[in-house]
Amino acid sequence: MTDTLLRRDVNDGIATVTLASPVTLNALSTPMLRALEDTLTALAADEGIRVVVLAAEGKAFSAGHDLKEMNGYHVDSDGGRTAFETLFHLCARVMQHIAALPQPVIAQVQGTATAAGCQLACSCDLIVASETARFGVNGINLGLFCSTPAVALSRRLAPGLAFELLTTGEFLPAPRAQALGVVNRLAPPDQLAEETRKLAEAIAAKDPAAIRLGKRAFRAQLGEPLGQAYATAGAIMVENALLPATADGIQRFLDRR
Repeated sequence: MTDTLLRRDVNDGIATVTLASPVTLNALSTPMLRALEDTLTALAADEGIRVVVLAAEGKAFSAGHDLKEMNGYHVDSDGGRTAFETLFHLCARVMQHIAALPQPVIAQVQGTATAAGCQLACSCDLIVASETARFGVNGINLGLFCSTPAVALSRRLAPGLAFELLTTGEFLPAPRAQALGVVNRLAPPDQLAEETRKLAEAIAAKDPAAIRLGKRAFRAQLGEPLGQAYATAGAIMVENALLPATADGIQRFLDRR
C-alpha cells in the first residue's frame, strides 16, 4: 500500500517523499496516514538521510482528510465516534512524528493545501511553495471547524490571523502566506523543485549531528516559558559543543583568523 500511495527517492542524503494519489487530491485517508507513518519511522532510523522533502503529485498538495471515508463512519454502531477518534489520533501522531523527526523536513507545496493538508504542510519545519499555491483551513464551510489543523497553523501564524482563516474558510494565497511568515520561500511553478532542492542542499551541507541537535532544541523550546526555554536549549547546546566535529569546526575558524 505504501508503494501505491507514496514514492520515496533518496539522492545525496536528501529523501523526497511524494504523496502519489492525485486522483484523490492526495487525501489523508487512513491508508495514506499509515503509509506516511511507516515511511517517517524508516527515515528517522536512517542516519544517512540529512533532509526530508515532502512533495505531492497533481494539482493539490493535499485536500485534507478523505471525506468519503469520514462520511462512512456514521453508520457505525456508535455513530462514528470510535472511528473519528482513531482517525484524528492517527493524524495527530503523524504530524507529531514530523516534528520529532531528527532531520529537517521541507514541505514542497505545488498546489492547494487544505484542512489536514494545510496541517501537514505547517507541521513541517520549512515550506517552499509555488507562487500559485494556496493554504486553507476551510472545514468550517462544511460545518466542521478545523480544530486539529489549527494546532499546526497557529504555530506558524499569528493567532488572530489563524482564527480568521479558521472561521471564514477563506484561502491564503502563497505570496500572502510568505509575507506572514508561513512560507519560507516562493518559486514559479516550473522552478519549485529546483528552489526546494537548493534549500535542502544548503541544510544537508551542514554538520548533520549539529542540525539534528538543533532541530531538537528548536522544537523543544517552542512554547516554553523563557527560563525553561533557555534551560532546554542550553542543555542541548552543551551536547553540541562537546561534539568532536564542533571542536574541529571552531579550531578551523580560529586558524583562518
